[in-house]
Amino acid sequence: MKFRNGLFLAAIVAGTLPLGAQSTSVSYSIEPAGFDPSGGRAASSDYSHQSGVSALGALGTSADYQIKAGYTFQPYDIIGLVANSAAPTVDEGATLQLAAWQFLDDATFLAVSPNLVTWSVASAVVGVVPLSVIDANGVTTAQPVYVDSPATVQASLAGFSGNVNVIVRNVVTDNFGAYAGDTIDDAWQVQYFGQNNPNAGPTVDFSHTGQPNLFKYLAGLNPLDPNARFTVAIAPFSGLPEPKTVIFGPLADGRTYTVTYKTDLDAAVWLPLSGATFTDANQQRTVIDPAPSVPRRYYRVEITKP
Repeated sequence: MKFRNGLFLAAIVAGTLPLGAQSTSVSYSIEPAGFDPSGGRAASSDYSHQSGVSALGALGTSADYQIKAGYTFQPYDIIGLVANSAAPTVDEGATLQLAAWQFLDDATFLAVSPNLVTWSVASAVVGVVPLSVIDANGVTTAQPVYVDSPATVQASLAGFSGNVNVIVRNVVTDNFGAYAGDTIDDAWQVQYFGQNNPNAGPTVDFSHTGQPNLFKYLAGLNPLDPNARFTVAIAPFSGLPEPKTVIFGPLADGRTYTVTYKTDLDAAVWLPLSGATFTDANQQRTVIDPAPSVPRRYYRVEITKP
């Protein structure tokens, strides 16, 4: 055998060996060339392992081994594929870099060009496509979701596959599917109506209570329940004609309730009710207006959801 500038050469010394006989070491020679001064790396290597039994004069080959580029002799097996992402989470609308490596039997890795990999995405949330098609550079874009949505990205190459888990974060509450931009939280609409249901529209009163979906969302009501209504009543305080109380409910978590009033319905502005006190009981709030309602007052309850 000869190594000349990292190139493996084999030559059989003149002479004929009997069929099936074993050649001796004198049949080969090796020139100590092609190594760098440290004796480790060769300038190049075109070696490929040849093995197997073949017909006389033919060359047996094996695809089981390869050589790491730049080394004189270092065969390895590819035993797996590893996928990874630049971050475990990505916000809607943002991009994410994906990558893949071949895992070798010597516990090292070889980077793989993303355009050689077959990519696929599986979502943990039914009906949600959390990531766009992955381009030739291994870059994907997070798509609109209505909740934080886990996804599994699979990379496949040469019979091996590897997975990486990613979470697409729901950072915009009103951008999903047919519900995008209708002023209602997409998660609320999907919770009660499923995805892309026209009955979830903001002006629809599906349960025929006289209050549309947008109001029910703000008030924290079940839009499918015909008995779920927000009510406001005015009553005397302790049976006396003055002062008056404003009673309303049901109360919902995360809402702010403000009582305002007018003395003339034609007035342009509703005024906040100052100096009032209130008590809560059984999901109802009773607000006491200490001022006499003379000649009269009209009340309104404003509901705010952050």
